[in-house]
Amino acid sequence: MPQNPILCAIRARPSFATSSAFMISPSSTSLSSLGPGQKQDEAFPAGDLDYPHYLALHRHLFQDVYAWAGEPRTIRIGKGGNWFCYPEYIDAEMQRVFGELSAAGHYSSTSAEVFAAGAAHVLAEINAIHPFREGNGRTQLAFLAILADNAGHGFDDDELDRDRVMKAMISSFSGDEAPLTRLIQDIVA
Repeated sequence: MPQNPILCAIRARPSFATSSAFMISPSSTSLSSLGPGQKQDEAFPAGDLDYPHYLALHRHLFQDVYAWAGEPRTIRIGKGGNWFCYPEYIDAEMQRVFGELSAAGHYSSTSAEVFAAGAAHVLAEINAIHPFREGNGRTQLAFLAILADNAGHGFDDDELDRDRVMKAMISSFSGDEAPLTRLIQDIVA
């Protein structure tokens, strides 16, 4: 399977079931193509929008592709000369991010603007951590769809232009979450 097209480097600092089963195609950001062995009516795994739920989502999406699906990576990886979170810190960093998400009430029943800003921060952090060897971007977008549904927002996958998503993720990694926030606002509007 090709590498995740969303690139970024590690930052400089020390979840519910839905009937919309999808996976991002490796060659696009369309949410219409399913993962290997996945059926149209197959639901995402239920969970509490926490780290174990995120791991279960990755396992669900990639269990037919990778023996290690749903398990945090144990090797150091990077892209474009930038390193993602070292594996020995992944669990602690993911617990931190999902703790912040829980403390924010998963942005449930918030305006599209508040949801987009919060979700952008969560996705930027998860992307910088990059907990899996492969499938990070697809899992992030699947989780975003579940999070949006849980918060009472829609999810317009027609807004997912590959170049726009990549630029927004790269900008968020350098600390500018505004393009990712605007993208999410357009997706949930």
